[in-house]
Amino acid sequence: MEIIDLDEVDRGLMHALQVDGRASFSRLAEVLEVSDQRVARRYRRLRSTGMLRVVGMVDGRRLGYESWGIRLRCTPDAAVAIAEALARRSDTFWVHLLSGGTEISCGTSQRTAQERESLLLGKLARTNRVLSVSAHRTLHTFVGGRVGWPGLAVLSPGQVAFLEEGRIPRRPGADDGLALSAGDEAMLEALSLDGRVGYADLAAVTGWSESTAKRRMEQLCAAGALFFDTDVLPAALGYQAEAQLWMSVPPAELDATGRALAEHVEVAFAAATTGPANLNASIVCRDDAALYRFLTDKLGSLPAIRGIETAPVVKTVKRAGALLPL
Repeated sequence: MEIIDLDEVDRGLMHALQVDGRASFSRLAEVLEVSDQRVARRYRRLRSTGMLRVVGMVDGRRLGYESWGIRLRCTPDAAVAIAEALARRSDTFWVHLLSGGTEISCGTSQRTAQERESLLLGKLARTNRVLSVSAHRTLHTFVGGRVGWPGLAVLSPGQVAFLEEGRIPRRPGADDGLALSAGDEAMLEALSLDGRVGYADLAAVTGWSESTAKRRMEQLCAAGALFFDTDVLPAALGYQAEAQLWMSVPPAELDATGRALAEHVEVAFAAATTGPANLNASIVCRDDAALYRFLTDKLGSLPAIRGIETAPVVKTVKRAGALLPL
């Protein structure tokens, strides 16, 4: 993956796409005050180098899915292969190799209890190279998904408001009786690879007309079942140290602590979970010195945190969207 130097247009484009991943090049150009052609060239360059990707994401809560965080401890010779196998699954995201390469963390979303049991009690439990498995249900997300990483923020409030006006608004009651068809599944798979894929391509994979594909995508967005995320390489923005944190917080202080954690630019993801470590976070920092200051100063100022475990990310095998071929 090639990392190129970014200027203010590149950074502004990354933030703009976080606000509205399907904004037209003309709308993006208007807010960035550059030409349409320049925006299109910058977007293609960032995407071709792997530094930026817009992905369509399913909000499983709107469809009754279960979201879980999984942590595995493996034998040293098997961790990479197991991480890659997990990454190839359509129900996993953010697959990381941790610490000395013997630990894996990932998120997963299951539609049914049978799917959850198949993964946790079947495939993983029967893998003899897996030494231990812990899985905890995600109850509430403070940062991540719909609430984008603040590390991308460079636009003014006025620019953000302009882009937000163009997004498909959520409509109360739009998810009543929502169920996915085979055409929906095909469209969501295409959007998970490229959230900016054109309606002609969506029509081709679904067998619908372009107008039907557009209308159905808008319906899923209005119901809250579909949203668009930016898959950004933190190293492109100068963040070289990534880590996973598991924290223990008294239940009465959990919400306030999670909200306070979400205010920090280093926090790319934070969620309340089940289990003794009931607050999980993904941290991106400039370097190890910045990570140390974050742990000692910023986390140290949150008095409700009773315990913390830190595991550095060695390699990210899969990010937010579907796994792309190498």
